Parts: sequence; structure tokens; C-alpha cells
Amino acid sequence: YNMPNKKVPYQQLILQENNFLHIFGQKIKQLRTSKGWSQEKLGYEANLDRTYIGGIERGERNISLLKTKQIADALNVEMKDLF
Repeated sequence: YNMPNKKVPYQQLILQENNFLHIFGQKIKQLRTSKGWSQEKLGYEANLDRTYIGGIERGERNISLLKTKQIADALNVEMKDLF
């Protein structure tokens, strides 16, 4: 398999990553608020700190797959629904 030789400029890559994290965080916030839950409630249900949930929702955190699964399980959705 040959990978295309397209390098994205570093600053553009950072912008794309930040945009992805922001969109991901907004999706979690949308699912959380649709349940009427506070950040504290989601944190409790996912076994994560409330401030950690806030950082995710603001797009400040690049979380692991395991933490993503914890959030999906807490919200009673599939992981794919977070994206």
C-alpha cells in the first residue's frame, strides 16, 4: 500500500486538530444537555471529574479511547454517536 505524499503544513494540522476537538466536545455537551445533566452529573456517571468534562466540552482535552468509552457508557450511547 502506497501512502499519498501529502504533507499538511504544521499550523494547518493544528487548526484541524483543534477544530475536531471542539466539534467532539460540542457533541458531548449536546448529548449531556439533552439528558438535562450537569457536567457534574456526567462526571459522576462516567467516573470522571467535572472539570475534566468541562475541558472536553471546550475542546481543550484530547481524551483517550477508554475515557471516550466511559462517557459513551454514561450517556448510554454507542461510541460512534459521540463523533
